[in-house]
Formats: sequence, C-alpha cells, structure tokens
Amino acid sequence: MNRRNFIKKGAIGLASVSVIQSGLAGTTFNLASTADVDKVKLGNTGLTISRIAMGTGTKGYNKSSNMTRRGMDHFVKLAHHAYERGIRLYDMAEGYGSMPFVGESVKTFPRENLTLLTKMWTHDDGSEQVESVADNIDRYRKELGTDYIDILLMHCMQKGDWNKTRTHYMDGFSKAKQAGIIKAVGVSCHNIDALREAAVNPWVDVIMARINPFGTNMDDSPDVVKEVLAKAKANGKGVIAMKVFGEGVHIKDDEREQSIRFALKEGNIHCMTLGMETIAEMDDAIERVMRTVK
Repeated sequence: MNRRNFIKKGAIGLASVSVIQSGLAGTTFNLASTADVDKVKLGNTGLTISRIAMGTGTKGYNKSSNMTRRGMDHFVKLAHHAYERGIRLYDMAEGYGSMPFVGESVKTFPRENLTLLTKMWTHDDGSEQVESVADNIDRYRKELGTDYIDILLMHCMQKGDWNKTRTHYMDGFSKAKQAGIIKAVGVSCHNIDALREAAVNPWVDVIMARINPFGTNMDDSPDVVKEVLAKAKANGKGVIAMKVFGEGVHIKDDEREQSIRFALKEGNIHCMTLGMETIAEMDDAIERVMRTVK
C-alpha cells in the first residue's frame, strides 16, 4: 500500500471521531471515495489550481477562525490531508489569523505545487487606518515562509465604488505584481454592486464571490449572481466560489449535494473554497465534487 492510499484508509478509520468533533454527529458523510481533486485553469491568470481550496476562515473574526482555534496540530493534520487528496490551493486572510498556520503546514511541500491565496483588509483612501501595502505583503510572506504569494485579494468589498476609494491598495498590489511578488490580484465581494464592478474592471484578475442555490448569505439572488459571474468569466476573470453551503446553514446531506451541483453546473465558477474543519468533512466534499464533475 502506498503512502497516499494508507493516509486515505487511515482517514476513513478516523471519520467517526472527526464527525463527533465537528459537531455534526447527526450528519451523513460519504467517505469511500479515493478520487483526488483535479486541477483547473483560473481564467486568464495563467494559474492552474486545484478545483477545491482549503478554506481557513469559518467563523473568522479577530484574527482567528474555527480552524485556527482548534490548534496547530489539528490544522497541520488537516492541511496535510488536503494536500494528499490533491487540494493545493490554501485560502487565507489576515482577519482569520491563518497565514502562520498555513506556513507551518506547507513548509515541507514543494512551493511550485502550491497556490497560496490571502486577503488584505483595506480602508478608504485618506483614512488614518490606511496601511503600507508593501509592509503588509512582506509580513504575509514571512508568515507563510515564501518569496511570493500567488493570489492577493482586497477583502470584503461592500460598495460598488471600491475602484475609486481603494486606489492606495490597488496601486500597491499592482507594484507587487509587477515585481513578481504577487502573481494575481483581485477582490472578494460582499455586495452586488461591488461584484458587478469586479466583473468588468480590468485591474481584477480574480474574484471571490458568494454563490449557493438557496440565496443564503449572498449578494443577490442565485440567478442574478450567476449572471454577473458569467460576465466575469467571459472577461477572463478567475472566479472562486465561497459560501457554497451558505456559511454552514445548508449542511444536510441533500443540501450539500444540491449546493455542490449548483456551484459546479450553474454557478459560472472555476473552483470553490470550502471551510472543512475535519478530515471527514473534507473527504465528503471531495467525493461529492469529483463525482459531480465526472
């Protein structure tokens, strides 16, 4: 038995423990799949990434999240299992406090196999809270133990005029991209006007958008959002789905199935970030995604 299959079989054996620890003991998980996550091209970014990202920001606030609050050992085990199953995209943010955790987790992996995505909180131009973009990026790289970051997003755009109020950050991101420190830039959106601007703005390489079939914790109805994302894809933007399960609201078996299918078949996305807190949740998500795309 090779190392990868050994890890998979070991993970299945630990599934019941993981389910109990996740607080989802009454939830059914599909754990038999051995299919690894495939890769997709992310729009016109030139990046090829895993179809699933390991999200690290579930209930993220005050520089912590459900993942980091479980401690470093648990996080490293989860991140290593993700890597073994083909997940090579790690989704982080300063607000989650997850960059040092990912840095510790991936330090033994070949850097060229990874896609590291993180997000910077921003403030209006002229605000006393405006920070040095270069200093922040240097700190991020140090926490991650890397010379470059694959994708850097402005975090949580809530107004359609972000392209006018965030020029300080946009300029800083562009300089870092020109220097090769960042490969792709963009925004995560929490507002339909912000999303519409991102879909057409030439500065944007990558968009992270909320999409699920229930309209839960989304910027507009599923039909409206998927129409905007279709425009974004047509414009060459890389589109990463978030809140696929409505931020943990829709976790029943049939709801998870419906959510995955909607995102992949109708959502006009390239890949998705999922906040998987246990190995059982991760294996279940991988099984559903890979079964849907085949």
